[in-house]
Amino acid sequence: MGKQSKYVSRQPDATGHIDWPEEENRIWHDLMARQKVNLPGRACDEYLQGLEMLDLPEDRVPQLEEVNRVLREATGWETAQVPALIPFDEFFRLLANRQFPVATFIRTREEFDYLQEPDIFHEIFGHCPLLTNPAFAHFTAHYGQLGLNAQPKERAYLARLYWFTVEFGLLETSQGRRIYGGGVLSSPGETLYAMESDKPERYPLEVLDALRTPYRIDIMQPIYYTLSSVEQLFEIADMDIMKYVHQAMELGLYEPRFPPKNAA
Repeated sequence: MGKQSKYVSRQPDATGHIDWPEEENRIWHDLMARQKVNLPGRACDEYLQGLEMLDLPEDRVPQLEEVNRVLREATGWETAQVPALIPFDEFFRLLANRQFPVATFIRTREEFDYLQEPDIFHEIFGHCPLLTNPAFAHFTAHYGQLGLNAQPKERAYLARLYWFTVEFGLLETSQGRRIYGGGVLSSPGETLYAMESDKPERYPLEVLDALRTPYRIDIMQPIYYTLSSVEQLFEIADMDIMKYVHQAMELGLYEPRFPPKNAA
């Protein structure tokens, strides 16, 4: 995360309050209104329950302390206001301490469907509802601890596990396919693509496979990995994940299912 961000986070005042411009409040409203239409019957029950618990305002960007009050009571998590990009060490340190980093900027209207870096809508609307769930909260904190203690090459493999669970994970439940990954839940386009398109491949998640699967951040995902329930994240956290990381490093990556970026 050493590159320079093109986005500028809004800084809170001494009380932690951020004064959001009216147009950015309207952008939050429009993003929420659009995605709330897409999520019933597609988002997992645990996410929808968390969204109800958070009771996010629809007419303005929420203040982080509003979210923190709910998360602290539910699972001991809270958000942490950060610049648009932070070093990996800081990212893992925050997660290990049950603090979810939130960059306090919001996308422009020109970037409604694709954003180069996660904004406050992605972090709050996409991820925070599931941080009210004990399994998801435990897995995310455990992942942070693993990353904090890992070497740079190990972190590159760990990043793929995060990508295919926390960001782009799907469930295959008795009620049908559901979304739990925040990268899908905060993206109208990816929500419909992940759930209803026949283009992507979907496989039950095996940790070793996820660690070996390349991804690109700037395309619809060609592969999604599925769990049977959010509770399965407890089981994954109890595995010797670093053993699988070292196996993946020995075996190497699978062939990408996408073209190189300059050929896409």
